[in-house]
Amino acid sequence: MKGKLPVRLPDVVIILLFAGLTAFSAYAFHMARVSGVPMVTIQGPNNRTWVFALDSEETVRVRGILGDDTVIMISGGEVWAESSPCDNQVCVGMGRINATSWWPWVACIPNNVFFMVEGSRDAGGHVDGAVR
Repeated sequence: MKGKLPVRLPDVVIILLFAGLTAFSAYAFHMARVSGVPMVTIQGPNNRTWVFALDSEETVRVRGILGDDTVIMISGGEVWAESSPCDNQVCVGMGRINATSWWPWVACIPNNVFFMVEGSRDAGGHVDGAVR
């Protein structure tokens, strides 16, 4: 058995303990992100990020790489791209999304602006807005 390390019972217990702790931590992190008040996360160029509660009333202007603003509206539990400087207007055409939308994100790829809805309607709490 030259070159092999013997595996003992304490080694197996430690490995299983760390695997269980890792799995629990991943599950807890995931549940913290998907529970609570539905949130809108908006990401612009240079990873600038805004976070708003989905139940807020906001008009957010994100200066994109095309030089003009993509206008994102949050109202009535929905979020949508009101206007964008790109030619195709695909993000505007995607319409409104909310916490139960089957497609929870919208991207204006030419202007490098992305927004999505995260969370559920099951818990209380309120966030007016935050910038990271």
